[in-house]
Amino acid sequence: MAVVKTLCGRIISVSRRTDVPAYFSDWFFNRLSEGYVEVVNPFNPRQIRHISLLPDDVEGFVFWTKDPAPMLDRLRLLDDYRYYFLFTLNPYGNDIEANLPPKQTLINTFQTLSNAAGRDRVIWRYDPLLLSDTIDTGFHMKNFEKMTEQLSAYTRKVIFSFVDHYKKTKSTMEALSIRSPQTEEKLILAENFSRIAQGAGLALESCAEDIDLSPYSIARASCIDATLLGRLGGKQIAYSKDKWQREFCRCSSSVDIGAYRSCRTGCVYCYAR
Repeated sequence: MAVVKTLCGRIISVSRRTDVPAYFSDWFFNRLSEGYVEVVNPFNPRQIRHISLLPDDVEGFVFWTKDPAPMLDRLRLLDDYRYYFLFTLNPYGNDIEANLPPKQTLINTFQTLSNAAGRDRVIWRYDPLLLSDTIDTGFHMKNFEKMTEQLSAYTRKVIFSFVDHYKKTKSTMEALSIRSPQTEEKLILAENFSRIAQGAGLALESCAEDIDLSPYSIARASCIDATLLGRLGGKQIAYSKDKWQREFCRCSSSVDIGAYRSCRTGCVYCYAR
């Protein structure tokens, strides 16, 4: 018999494991209307978490997505909640991120979401930052600057990270000659990204990186940020660092309601495939 744990009073991550806004927004809003969701522990299928989604029981939602368009006409259903979006928008083609709309369509979606939800509720993720035989530091500096020009009026922060290699993605990444930047390349990118971001009035932060980029005015990010949620809701949230994340991750503790191996985008670098 499954062990059921009832959880409330948590920040809800939606989701590190899959793109709920892009592919499962109907499911999410159905669960919201029912007031709860049950999630199987991916490391222990006998353990089921029963999570209250009632407004009084949720500290806030953090949505991770590459295309929140399916949610745009239902944002009013989130009026009783604190929330924000982590919107990943990269310059890669469909050989790397297979099933996304055209980049200009996604930029338009970013702008529409910001206009509807507010600039503070949309954070841009340029993530992960990778190199290959056809993608060099110049490619990133050119595209980051171009995208910044289109997005800087619609957000206040951009978060980036350098690509990590996972066993399950090794063969597909090698087939495309994808690699992580070397230290010198990381510093070149950090310096130039910082210059571009500062020129556009954007805060620039790194996600779970061990390299110290503070000389370039780049802080370590809290992608799941209880302080931001508290500010959005006008009420401070008590929180602790998420002990299950990597050493240099600064995320606040949260509970994730997604499922692995369900995302349809097909990004070759993704650990959740």
